[in-house]
Amino acid sequence: MEKKGQHSTYDSLMTNHPVLCIIALSVIFVAIDPFHISPVGDREFKPVKHVVAPYKQVMDNWPKDNLSRLGQHGKLEFVDQVFGPESLEFDSLGRGPYTGLADGRVVRWMGETIGWETFSVVTSKWSEKTCARGVDSTTNKQWKHEKLCGRPLGLRFDEVSGNLYIADAYYGLLMVGPEGGVATPLATHVEGKPILFANDLDIHRNGSIFFTDTSKRYDRANHFFILLEGESTGRLLRYDPPTKTTHIVLDGLAFPNGIQLSRDQSFLLFTETTNCRLVKYWLEGSKRGEVEVVADLPGFPDNVRMNEKGEFWVAIDCCRTPVQEVLAKNPWIKGIYFRLPIPMKLLAKAVGMRMYTVISRFNGDGKVLEVLEDRQGKVMQLVSEVREVQGKLWIGTVAHNHIATLPYPLAMD
Repeated sequence: MEKKGQHSTYDSLMTNHPVLCIIALSVIFVAIDPFHISPVGDREFKPVKHVVAPYKQVMDNWPKDNLSRLGQHGKLEFVDQVFGPESLEFDSLGRGPYTGLADGRVVRWMGETIGWETFSVVTSKWSEKTCARGVDSTTNKQWKHEKLCGRPLGLRFDEVSGNLYIADAYYGLLMVGPEGGVATPLATHVEGKPILFANDLDIHRNGSIFFTDTSKRYDRANHFFILLEGESTGRLLRYDPPTKTTHIVLDGLAFPNGIQLSRDQSFLLFTETTNCRLVKYWLEGSKRGEVEVVADLPGFPDNVRMNEKGEFWVAIDCCRTPVQEVLAKNPWIKGIYFRLPIPMKLLAKAVGMRMYTVISRFNGDGKVLEVLEDRQGKVMQLVSEVREVQGKLWIGTVAHNHIATLPYPLAMD
């Protein structure tokens, strides 16, 4: 009799309140997500509140490139010859660019006759059979191999020694001599714990190497969860060559990414990708040790590089949406939204996310000097770095299989 009563009650609910029942069942399905369709799948997801500048304030004050000049005048280079060229570097002899690839190699351009050659790898475990996937290197087919093969990101030459320093997402801070070869690890741990996600670096005149460690919780293959959660376990680190020790300079950063010392080295700038901002850390003077936000950005910044004038180019994946601000302030909404059994691409589209490339030139105080955009993604949809070298901008990307260039300064439109 009891079971019959239960069935009767259920039948009555379905008959009298079908919409409510369907909603209730849908909520249960979403909560369980049995097929792990949602962006977070079955992983532990801990969204937190984080600070991001008001959307309207930032976008109203940001200068626009309505002519989309990067897309109009930019040129594709080395299509399907380089795979995810994140950072671009040139040696003291003018050779280059050198760039780190998604297959774990650092390669350099040797001119039309020779083309690209492998300059270095970050581990002796690297093999062509295991690591080389050509154009598929920038897809998820490579992710399961990255921990073994390496993923070189930031590159910097020491102009005095000719050594190339590498920030590898899995192997930490490394160095390779002017002749190339297998790189030597310098910093893989700090305070006894692994450096999980080395990202970019710069070299101080005293020999110290400042570099970013993007997260203590997520590696590069899982970097998207850093953005989704808003977690801030990233650090600015410093490696001291004489003592071979690594020190924590700043902690509690939200996706620290690119880094660049100023010309006089009184300060450095770094980007916080999650919080969409450019940050200054003072190394000398009365403000030594202080941190300042010098620019709130319209999108998600990656590397920052200085030109010969002491100005700073910042690569930005644009643009933010008003919803980002709501999610940043209300992590409980984020916890529900990204557990919906809907692919990330559709969830992003639903909140108005449409990514394109913006590159911006700043002075040391964070004043915007120039903005160049590629709104249609003609030469670059996702951007990682901008280098200004001898009348040309060299533009790298972690996501695509080419480099873009742009004559600079541009002729008057």
